[in-house]
Amino acid sequence: MAIAWKNLDTLVSFEHLNTFKNKVNLREAMSGENGAKRVRRYQVPMAEGMVYNFAAKEVDDGVLAALGILAKEAQLVEKFEALYNGDIINTGEKRRVLHHLARKQQGEDVIVDGVNKRDFYLTQQKRAADFANKVHAGELVNEEGKTYNTVVQIGIGGSDLGPRAIYLALENWAKATGNLKMDAKFISNVDPDDAAAVLNAVDLSRSLFIVVTKSGTTLETLTNGQFVKDALEKANLDPTKHMLAVTSETSPLAKSDDYMEAIFMDDFIGGRFSSSSAVGGLVLSLAFGPEIFARILAGAAATDDLTKNEDILENPAMLDALIGLYERNVQGYPSTAILPYSQALNRFPAHLQQCDMESNGKSVNRFGEEVNYVTGPVIFGEPGTNGQHSFYQLLHQGTDMVPLQFIGFRNSQLGTDVVIEDSNSQQKLCANVVAQIVAFACGKDDEDNNKVFKGSRPSSIIIGDQLTPESMGALLAHYENKIMFQGFLWNVNSFDQEGVQLGKILAKKVLAHDTEGALKEYSDLMNI
Repeated sequence: MAIAWKNLDTLVSFEHLNTFKNKVNLREAMSGENGAKRVRRYQVPMAEGMVYNFAAKEVDDGVLAALGILAKEAQLVEKFEALYNGDIINTGEKRRVLHHLARKQQGEDVIVDGVNKRDFYLTQQKRAADFANKVHAGELVNEEGKTYNTVVQIGIGGSDLGPRAIYLALENWAKATGNLKMDAKFISNVDPDDAAAVLNAVDLSRSLFIVVTKSGTTLETLTNGQFVKDALEKANLDPTKHMLAVTSETSPLAKSDDYMEAIFMDDFIGGRFSSSSAVGGLVLSLAFGPEIFARILAGAAATDDLTKNEDILENPAMLDALIGLYERNVQGYPSTAILPYSQALNRFPAHLQQCDMESNGKSVNRFGEEVNYVTGPVIFGEPGTNGQHSFYQLLHQGTDMVPLQFIGFRNSQLGTDVVIEDSNSQQKLCANVVAQIVAFACGKDDEDNNKVFKGSRPSSIIIGDQLTPESMGALLAHYENKIMFQGFLWNVNSFDQEGVQLGKILAKKVLAHDTEGALKEYSDLMNI
């Protein structure tokens, strides 16, 4: 498949990939003893004892060698180094990209306007930790002298999806290990039913509400913040005893008397990459305790350490990115399914949808020039085994080829199980993962065409021992770094999101009745 790469000097030898016209026959490669050898051979260690296994991907040693050449010629490791050392990587907004710095110093000090950004992030983490510890110790109480037992995050997009996914991933683990300090809930949709449902489910008098907006101007978040403030006042509660802010130092919220505490973030950590910052730090420290949030950051930092490796077979995030690019640009597959076989990760695919599609859903390069090749895939997913009884039909027998990424754990979080027909539920869950990988790769022949599975449908799997704070952090960073590397390869700016802005602008016009044409007609239909 010929691909014309224009104005991408660092990818000049991308043509190497096109010499592999005959893709790997997965039905043959994954059958019998050959398949067993392949599974043992095609795997890369990840942080926190996890493994990235790509045996069921349509690659062989030749493709891997070509991808290794591409990684060197695209200078992926050097570009990552430039990023964590504070170069202006976000070219659209002329900003640095420093979410890695929020979890560990990877390279040089990053000094901006005389401020060491690592010190800034550590200071905000300490402020969040100190506040959480005071709440947990009963030093901060409500009007009646009672302790707080619930925290509600009010945000949207990156201020909601990542922290929500992490909280849900660890909520039951925290309950089982005695680490759940407060229940956490989330309000994101400007639909009033979202906020009303959450408020009806909590004791307002014992709840803390975190308004998260970097600019202090996000319409949905401010609307929901006011919704909560009104509810507190109607209940004769003082909002300043219940409302917090996570915002930038220049935001209108930063110095407002409406909030009992304001923790700061800055322009160098984008929303979808902000779970490591105060955006995730305050709510997760309140919910689980600062020590657990620190463990999440440690898992992410361990992944970042691996991501600096030049050898793609020792750098799972880079290898995952390269194989994904091969599938997208050489094989022409338009989407990727993320399939966690862990109910705790039920919102993780939603977070990855934003992180991936908002980052690399671009049709111009980082210099503002239109590209003539495809970029980011459509990302979707659902936990197994629920997905097996939903959209797997299309994945197995549909006309589109959809690469798959499974996530699985050998052990459950809670250790509670039951034996039925000589195996327990966790064993049945793991058996389903294995069966699906083999079924997608090897397929099945039948005289009845309706029962034929052609196979040769590629997948990979990330395997861990158990979903813990460390492995959750490692998973988070793996995908963040994979997305970063793919952005480097496509030469797009993965760290802005202009595609989000237009709808916001037009919505404000509708509310101000400054409309014409179709916008006015639709407004009339909605009785706005």
